[in-house]
Amino acid sequence: MKRIFLLIATNMAILLVASIVMSILGVNTSSMGGLLIFAAIFGFGGAFISLAISKWMAKRAMGCEVITNPRDETERWLVQTVARQAETAGIKMPEVAIYQSQELNAFATGPSKDNALVAVSSGLLYGMTKDEIEGVLAHEVSHVANGDMVTLTLIQGVMNTFVIFAARVVAGIINNFVSNDEGEGLGMFAYMAVVFVLDMLFGILASFVVAYFSRIREFKADEGGAALAGKHKMIAALERLRQGPETGEMPAQMAAFGINGKRSISELLMSHPPLEKRIAALKARP
Repeated sequence: MKRIFLLIATNMAILLVASIVMSILGVNTSSMGGLLIFAAIFGFGGAFISLAISKWMAKRAMGCEVITNPRDETERWLVQTVARQAETAGIKMPEVAIYQSQELNAFATGPSKDNALVAVSSGLLYGMTKDEIEGVLAHEVSHVANGDMVTLTLIQGVMNTFVIFAARVVAGIINNFVSNDEGEGLGMFAYMAVVFVLDMLFGILASFVVAYFSRIREFKADEGGAALAGKHKMIAALERLRQGPETGEMPAQMAAFGINGKRSISELLMSHPPLEKRIAALKARP
């Protein structure tokens, strides 16, 4: 329930901010230019607001406990390992957190390279070897160092803008096509229903594009993880994840930056390449 409430609250905040911006700019959506501005404000606005509050959302949605004073040797080693990798990668020390979950997973999030969070599940921390965990952490630190959060936000913003703009343009064409001699076309509710359906259809198409770039980003993070922790540790981490159960507890926004992605009927819809392909790609590297 808490995750649903946070999602609804975030979307309401995005709508409020976007509406205020449109009012200030005097955007008229009846023209193509105005419609494009409207789509960009909502498309990019939502993506960047989500990015700005990503750490806050992750901590609350996942119940992350940020390690400020390590309670035992395991937590101390975890913080020291992230600190060493962050220094090697040339970024500021991310916040390090643990969230309670039996699944083997971890994620990185945050609005910038120097304001990030790296979180690991309790199942991963106490269910994997140190070499395997080091590979996982290196993968997540590489996400941060590569600026993947911002990159995916830009891609998502472009796709959101396309969906909002295209759905309303096509709905307008349909409305004109069914108009009678008096110029009466679709009613308000029928028009909104058409827009809703088109938003869904174009949203599915956009998800293929976002998933494609996300998979490319995962290969790059694996390469970066191998450079930071060592190729053998990165491969060992992926092999261990391949043997574990399917993930499913992490919300979509965090799952996109987790090391272990959800499986899907079609690889085209997966944010992460199959672990077999990621392992093969690393083994093929010199």
